[in-house]
Amino acid sequence: MTIQTQTQSSKAYESTVKHGETLVDVQGLKMYFPVTAGLFIQRKVADVRAVDGLDFKVTKGETLGLVGESGCGKSTTGRALLQLYRPTAGTVNFGGTELTKLKGTELRRFRRRMQMIFQDPFSSLNPRMSVGQIIGEPLAIHGLYKGAERRERIQYILQAVGLNPTFARRYPHEFSGGQRQRIGIGRALAVEPEFIVCDEPVSALDVSIQAQVINLLEDLQGQFGLTYLFIAHDLAVVRHISDRVAVMYLGRMMELADRNELYENPLHPYTKALLSAVPITDPELERKRERIILTGDVPSPLRPPPGCVFNTRCPIAVDECRERVPEWREMAPNHFVACHRV
Repeated sequence: MTIQTQTQSSKAYESTVKHGETLVDVQGLKMYFPVTAGLFIQRKVADVRAVDGLDFKVTKGETLGLVGESGCGKSTTGRALLQLYRPTAGTVNFGGTELTKLKGTELRRFRRRMQMIFQDPFSSLNPRMSVGQIIGEPLAIHGLYKGAERRERIQYILQAVGLNPTFARRYPHEFSGGQRQRIGIGRALAVEPEFIVCDEPVSALDVSIQAQVINLLEDLQGQFGLTYLFIAHDLAVVRHISDRVAVMYLGRMMELADRNELYENPLHPYTKALLSAVPITDPELERKRERIILTGDVPSPLRPPPGCVFNTRCPIAVDECRERVPEWREMAPNHFVACHRV
């Protein structure tokens, strides 16, 4: 069996990122979860606004980093893109096809083109299935490869993620956390996807293992021409792997820009506060820089504040911020921000 792979030099890869076509186009994405009350008759009394109107694009071959505090809607956004959660409103256009309108068999065909790597490598693998069965399951679901070809495909995937092909007969409890995450990555790769949502894939791993998994993801991206949405809360990791970075807060997107532009010239006060908390290895610079300490707690997505959702903690908020939702504006080429004060 011949398995086709795609290799790219770093220069060609950068060109793909900068000038590539749009793969995922998201407009007005909302994901509300209903809150019900009543003992015998359940009625909706409110909505948890997990994602509340996102507009962004993901280019073929790039890695878009998505950062923010816990509970801001990052993981929900990733699941809504893949239609694991059916969005309340908005559109998700994948390669020219509107996913929110697909159902049943049509949607299942598209699942081969978009996969997910989950956060917890311990709970995301079925303990009753061998490694070979775990990686082979998506192949069986989509009717890809059979018999000896499927076994060869499984062995090839194990080699690609840095595991011994003989491990196919072992079970998840026989592996470390890093090895389990490699199995999860292999499962996502098995059906030859174009787009992978990486939902905090290294947050449950030791620091030394995190670097290995990040390097593996970068190598696989170059080898197979993958596009990533990389969800994380570790800003140092996101800067290393991402081409562009988006910042979320309470279900809304605050800022989106190229990696270096965002880290060197942040515009939104929330982005500035996040970056001020990132440790710097140079002690002299660490002493000189200004730390921005946000006061108060994150409001509940059940009752977000009117106007800009960040106004209750923003150090530069004015009356307009409390009354009117800021527009999503392009302040510089490919640098978007939602703030009245910018």
